Amino acid sequence: MHRIRLMVVTLLALALGAGGAWAQGRPDAKALMDAQRQALAQLGYMDGVWRGSASTVLPSGETHTITQTERIGPFLDGTVKVIEGRGYHSDGKLGFNAFGTISYNPADRAFTMHSHAMGHVGDFALTPGADGFVWVIPAGPLTIRYMATVKDGTWHEVGDRLIPGKDPQRFFEMKLLRIGNTDWPAAGAIEPK
Repeated sequence: MHRIRLMVVTLLALALGAGGAWAQGRPDAKALMDAQRQALAQLGYMDGVWRGSASTVLPSGETHTITQTERIGPFLDGTVKVIEGRGYHSDGKLGFNAFGTISYNPADRAFTMHSHAMGHVGDFALTPGADGFVWVIPAGPLTIRYMATVKDGTWHEVGDRLIPGKDPQRFFEMKLLRIGNTDWPAAGAIEPK
């Protein structure tokens, strides 16, 4: 009898606990999207069309410079930021093309950059600041850190290799000017009729 009573109490406790979880339900989609929109609003200075130069130090030590363009805009009602970067050689041929998104997860209060570039795909932590942002790529024993300052229509970004016990090694620098607005990527959506 004692065993049956214990089982009933246990089942009752489980049922009440499940009922509480059931009552909580799924997270409110509107609240989640509002939090994402609010977080991404602080990166609104990125939106638009940008052009300038980008230089990379090659493994040979030679510096390679291209004309870099970026087009950036909000998507999914402002809950995701979409980025396309294109780099052109001096002959006008496309030499670099990257696509990325920046999103915010309210559950862990963190920004993520999802990137596709030159055959590589990854998710990387992005930290916004007052006048720019930092994003990092873990690469085994070293870390690649990109730091951007975006102010007064100028975007200056540098990339450093961080190796434990050594000074940062600068291998990338980009200087872009904002050349206009864009309705990309939201423009051109297919209408219902």
